[in-house]
Amino acid sequence: MSDAIFALNAEVRTDLGKGASRRLRHEDKVPAIIYGGHKDALSITLEHSKLLKAQSFEAFYSHILTITVGKEKIQAIIKDMQRHPYKPKIMHVDFQRVEAGHELTTIVPVHFLNEDAAIKKGGAVVHAANEVEISCLPKDLPEFIEVDLSNVDVGTHLHLSDLKAPKGVTFVQLAKGQDLAVVSVNKPAGKAADAEETAAE
Repeated sequence: MSDAIFALNAEVRTDLGKGASRRLRHEDKVPAIIYGGHKDALSITLEHSKLLKAQSFEAFYSHILTITVGKEKIQAIIKDMQRHPYKPKIMHVDFQRVEAGHELTTIVPVHFLNEDAAIKKGGAVVHAANEVEISCLPKDLPEFIEVDLSNVDVGTHLHLSDLKAPKGVTFVQLAKGQDLAVVSVNKPAGKAADAEETAAE
């Protein structure tokens, strides 16, 4: 995957307000804001076509991005992206500055590995969460969290506490005492019950 998808060029936006935002969207541009860190919030505009292409990659949402504004290169992560209700159009983006040595909190996807192994055991894999909120230093930011189901038995429910967090990474909800469900390998209704009855005869 090219590192180019993690680099964006932007311009400072001085014309603010709803009317200005509408005009920008007609010009194939996206209004956005960069906030956080020890600097004031910065209103910017991005090229819609380039942003639309970049955001099609899952990794775009869990990587530290480099936003070039004039001669300044800003490290940031996506905190919110507003989309049009039915058109393939991005309406607004919120970025948060990233500073080395300062923890960041963000959401990363969960990748489930070896689901076939659980299915072969007669289980039905049910995802309770496809992403998790984490806290870590920028250097420790993972692209995703892996959950290996190769040794998970039918009838097992995995929670956050059952997952192995990468080095330097904390699960935010778990730190709050909320051990959320992530995935379960359920016994299929009907077929499994019929099979058990047949085996018992």
